[in-house]
Amino acid sequence: MVTWRGLDAIRLEQVRLYVSGARIKAYGRIIAAAHDDKEAFSASYELITNDEGVTKRFSVHLVRASGESQLAINRDGEHNWLVQTADGTIRSDFNGAEDIDMALSPMFNALPIRRYAFRAGRRVPAGEHAEVPVVYLYLYLPEARVEAATMKYTKLKGNQVSLEGPVASSTVTFDENGFVINYEGLSERV
Repeated sequence: MVTWRGLDAIRLEQVRLYVSGARIKAYGRIIAAAHDDKEAFSASYELITNDEGVTKRFSVHLVRASGESQLAINRDGEHNWLVQTADGTIRSDFNGAEDIDMALSPMFNALPIRRYAFRAGRRVPAGEHAEVPVVYLYLYLPEARVEAATMKYTKLKGNQVSLEGPVASSTVTFDENGFVINYEGLSERV
């Protein structure tokens, strides 16, 4: 079990992880209190990757006072994503994405950190970077929104990467297994 607390708002994320090589199964929940103009919410998710650490299946159940929504995202054998919502199914390659990234969750940053070998001990030189196309999930809307985005990870010294994404840029510190310890300004592990 890994738990993070929000640094920018009252929020907790807890995830139960099963890791075997590059494969990850994650069962998590984010609970956030209302703040500013954003309402309180709870998001339960399940993530499964393949043997290379590439996302295979993801589902989320989002609950707010204003309602709830669910979505399922699966990757087919042709490297397309199928996004199933209450409004129907979207099929897209999301610009070659192999990962899901969910706003407000440090858990999903582990996917590219682990796969691109930015973990300590792998001797990736500082300054090396990867532009990672992702299926990006926004949680702050009346309904969750999914779209293509690009995250840029740049290796810093030791167990750190600089992260540039669609809503923020920050420094992320991670453990020897590639899981986030501190996401500057967003979350820290407790």
